[in-house]
Amino acid sequence: IANYTTGEVMGVSSDKLSAKFGISREDQDEFSARSHSLAGIAHAEGWYDDEIVPYKTTGRAENGIKSDTTPEKLSKLRAAFVKPHGTHTAANSSFLTDGASASLLMDEETALQLGYQPWAYLRDWSFKGCDPFTELLLGPTYCTADILRRNPKLSFSDVGVLEFHEAFAGQLLSNITAMGSQTFADDHFGGNIVGDVMMEKLNTKGGSLSLGHPFGATGSRLVTTACRRLVEEEEQFAIVAACADGGLGHACLLERYDQ
Repeated sequence: IANYTTGEVMGVSSDKLSAKFGISREDQDEFSARSHSLAGIAHAEGWYDDEIVPYKTTGRAENGIKSDTTPEKLSKLRAAFVKPHGTHTAANSSFLTDGASASLLMDEETALQLGYQPWAYLRDWSFKGCDPFTELLLGPTYCTADILRRNPKLSFSDVGVLEFHEAFAGQLLSNITAMGSQTFADDHFGGNIVGDVMMEKLNTKGGSLSLGHPFGATGSRLVTTACRRLVEEEEQFAIVAACADGGLGHACLLERYDQ
């Protein structure tokens, strides 16, 4: 699907973004293998059992997870978008899949009156538009910076759970690089760096590279996983972020409900 403004498919835009931020093919394949491994472990441990609603005869099994894959296996695939020397392949790009998701939002008083046990508060959110020609998929960086700017008492290191959409390994690694770059912060955020992404906080149950990316459903899946991780890991704050075609980006701040 080509972007209306640029005429490029997202894979081309992400490949160009990765080149801009110096993200290598090896980095992307390693991150993709990580996603599949973590998703496989989460499913094997039954972590998703209460989250997935079986449809017809499919059960709860995912058909896109390759838990035994390795960076070495992924390195054998050819470029899928920028041919022949691009870094994006079918394996380090999220795949389209059928799926649906739902989230239930309401004020605290109503939730308690109805007998629900809340998981988290939605404390803040941000939507941003980026230059579709040069930064089509960099929205998570801009939106995360916006949330931190509006919550000055919160530092990025205070956030214990990170759930970021894995549209492409290169796209997410570009955002991670931008978030940790003082030069990028000087150029775009008045010197206020977002911070380094600690991998032990990021997408620890797999992500879109392994679970798939059903358009319109991924955001709710990310929120659900972030809320459940907050409760399970006893962390206070989570940030969920995603890019989107057209240069759009989103992030939201969640706080664990403790009462």
